Amino acid sequence: MSIKSKVLAAAATLTLVSGVGAAGVLAAGPAAAGTPSCGPGCVNIFNQDLGNAFVVDVLRQGEKVGQPIILFKTTNFDPAEDWSVSFQGTVADFFLAGLVSATTALHYGCDGANFPGDSCFVPAVPATKHTPAVPAHGTFPNLNAFEIEYAPFGVDSGLCMGVAATAFQDEGVTLQPCGVSAKTVWIIDSFDNSLGQTSGLPLINGSNTNFSHPFVLTYPNNAYPTDKPRPQIVVENLTGFEQPAPPFFPILGTVNSNQLWLEIPGVSNF
Repeated sequence: MSIKSKVLAAAATLTLVSGVGAAGVLAAGPAAAGTPSCGPGCVNIFNQDLGNAFVVDVLRQGEKVGQPIILFKTTNFDPAEDWSVSFQGTVADFFLAGLVSATTALHYGCDGANFPGDSCFVPAVPATKHTPAVPAHGTFPNLNAFEIEYAPFGVDSGLCMGVAATAFQDEGVTLQPCGVSAKTVWIIDSFDNSLGQTSGLPLINGSNTNFSHPFVLTYPNNAYPTDKPRPQIVVENLTGFEQPAPPFFPILGTVNSNQLWLEIPGVSNF
C-alpha cells in the first residue's frame, strides 16, 4: 500500500493539498521554478540563507536511490527542480500509518491518540477522594508532516527527498523510496517559526531520535550552490530555537538561517 493510501486509511481528517504544496505551513516565496510540464502542481523548496535564486535540485537529474540533493540555480526548464507534495497530514496520521516511531509521535504528534485539531487533547478526569479533578486540556502539538516526491516533468518517480539511514549529524540528503519509512518524512517545526513571521521553518526528519536538538534539513555552513563539487544538503542538529515556551518570547530567534526553509509553488518566467 502506498504512503498516500496508508495515511488516508489511518486518518479521515487528512488534508489533501493541491498545487501549493504545503502553503500556509511553509511560507511562500515571491517566485517559482520547475518545468511547465510540472506546472502549478509542483513545489520548490529554498533556503532562507540563500533566497529563492537557488532551489532544491537532484544532482545531474539522476533518478535513482541515493542520488544527492543539492541547491541549484532557479529555472523553469530544469526537471531536477520538479517536486510534488500531493498530500500532507499530521505526525499522528503518519504514526497511525506506521511511518514514524512511537517516540517521534510522542514528541511531535501526541503518540497517535486523542488528537482533535492541531494539538493533543487530554480528557477531563473527575475528582476522587484523594485527587482533585483535572479539566480537559491540550498538551503537546500535533505537527504537520509530509513527503516531497521527485517529479521530473511532472511525472512522479516514486523517489522522495530523505536520508538513507536513521538521521545522524551531517548525513547527506538523497533520493529514497517514498512511503517506506520515516526517513522520507519531514515534520514542519512550527514551534520554531520566528513567532509566525515568514522567515522559514525548520524541517525535522521523521527518523530523528534526538528530541532536544532534532536533526533538521540544513544547507552546509560556508558552502554555496555554485561551488564544485556541488555541496550536498544534509541533516544536522537544530542549532537553537525561534520561539521558546512561555513566558519567554524573544523578538529575534536563534535558529541558523541555513536551517530555515520556504517553498515556491508552480512555474514562473525567468
